[in-house]
Amino acid sequence: MTETTQTHTTPDGSYSPYTPRSPEYRLAVGALRGLRQDLFRDAFDYRPMPRMSVDGPLTGRLSGRMRGYAAWTPHAVVAGAGLLAMLVAWASGDGSLRAAPCALLALVPVLMTMARPAGAFWLSLAATALSTVVGSSWGNWPWLPGSFISHLAVLTVVAIRTRPRTAAWMWVLTAAYAFSAESVFGWSHFETDTQPMLVVSALALLVVTVRHVHRTAEKEVSAQQTETAQERSRRTLLEERTTIARELHDVVAHHMSVVAIQAEAAPYRVENPPPELEKAFATIRENAVAALTELRRVLGVVRAEDYEAPDAPQPTLADLDALLANVRNAGVSVEKVVTGAVRELPGGVELSAYRMVQEALSNTLRHAPGATARVEIGHVLGGLGLRVVNGPAPRPTSARSTHGAGHGITGMRERVSMLGGEMTAGETDDGGYEVTVFLPVTSAEAPA
Repeated sequence: MTETTQTHTTPDGSYSPYTPRSPEYRLAVGALRGLRQDLFRDAFDYRPMPRMSVDGPLTGRLSGRMRGYAAWTPHAVVAGAGLLAMLVAWASGDGSLRAAPCALLALVPVLMTMARPAGAFWLSLAATALSTVVGSSWGNWPWLPGSFISHLAVLTVVAIRTRPRTAAWMWVLTAAYAFSAESVFGWSHFETDTQPMLVVSALALLVVTVRHVHRTAEKEVSAQQTETAQERSRRTLLEERTTIARELHDVVAHHMSVVAIQAEAAPYRVENPPPELEKAFATIRENAVAALTELRRVLGVVRAEDYEAPDAPQPTLADLDALLANVRNAGVSVEKVVTGAVRELPGGVELSAYRMVQEALSNTLRHAPGATARVEIGHVLGGLGLRVVNGPAPRPTSARSTHGAGHGITGMRERVSMLGGEMTAGETDDGGYEVTVFLPVTSAEAPA
């Protein structure tokens, strides 16, 4: 297999061939770049340890002051690990004067992890070497008992506060230090604790890494679920708008067709109509046909391929009795109450009112089968009022859920928003559900 030779421009403007780097080389360069970024660049920057969240099932039961104290639990645990390392270092030195600096060198790196985690790792390696020089006759090589606990605590805390790649680099550097110390300075020591350090630290870092991966996966799943819910809601909204557009097309197309036919037939109803009147009616008909054509063109953008226009006209409030009869046959006792002076309303308002009553009763059948329902229609000055309320289900059912979580409420709100109305929906005090709608109707919109 031949390698592809490419050229690049040198500083003097000439061209020189070069061979593309191998994947192994790029991997090694990337690994070294990660080492420099994690443990060398800004290693001693101030990064304080955040306090623990107190919204959990246990800490949430504590009082205000106790919850404030509980937030400092991670800091207390780290400080406890540092004190344990200090006491072990002091005890291994038999309380001599040399034990004091070794105890201090075991405590400081652990405490430093709460402010400068990457710097604490380098300080721990340096403190381990100094402690070994001071107390070389107190224990195994190259870690004294106090340094062993201190460095293990530093590795664990820094791995928790950083990322899995940093944990891997710290373990590699720890192993490199141990083997270097054994080969260069450990010729007179027959017992070493390198293997226990590497094994225990590997297990601790593995547990931390698994915890990191698990939390990252949980965050990704949560983000995907949130995004999926948003996409589902957006898709539902678009589908509902498409349905509304189709239904309104049938209503508006009917009225525009009537306008065109009446404008065409009107001159024949008058004996010897003047030319100006014939021209005016012709203009009305042309505009009606043009508007109908544009309406159908726009609807073609949102219409599904399998959509077929209904043969029957779109339902109105006059068709509610048939709807209520079907609901009663399905097992829901429903009554209708009409108040105010009944009058004819615009087709879009009538259709939307019918669909909203239909959806509210469908929710009753779905979530509260066997319950009683009441449909109130109020013809008031300036608009139409609707109120659909149902009682609780007479018996528990697994299908019962929050009405507002479905797609029906979304469609109802979209219809109300389109007509410039107002809507409220929510549970009642007795466990039922209530939907209240007001659809404004101006005098200019009312049909003649």
